[in-house]
Amino acid sequence: MKKKFTCIICPNSCEIEVEFNGRKIRNLKGNLCDKGADYVRKEISFPERGLTTSVRVRNGSLPLVSVKTSKPIPRNRIMDAMKEIRRLSVSAPVKVGDTLLENILGTGADLVATKNVDRR
Repeated sequence: MKKKFTCIICPNSCEIEVEFNGRKIRNLKGNLCDKGADYVRKEISFPERGLTTSVRVRNGSLPLVSVKTSKPIPRNRIMDAMKEIRRLSVSAPVKVGDTLLENILGTGADLVATKNVDRR
């Protein structure tokens, strides 16, 4: 199979063309650095994404707090993670860096606040 990827790791945004069979790469070209090759290998074998969203806040100066995962999670688990996050509600105050949910779906990633929300 042939596929083109646009690398998102550095500002070069290399257009990388890869030939692969299953998870085995036969040919890879177009990357200007090793980071691009690593990115494509990971996309083929185990794609991950950082997840950013928001969580409801009870008694807060704002109704929501922005959050992100502490590390990327498997791409195929994002919808399941969002189901779990939708059920979550936290009490104010919330501080940047607070862990609001540990080890989401057993991925090793924590859900961390990226904004301060004071108590109402």
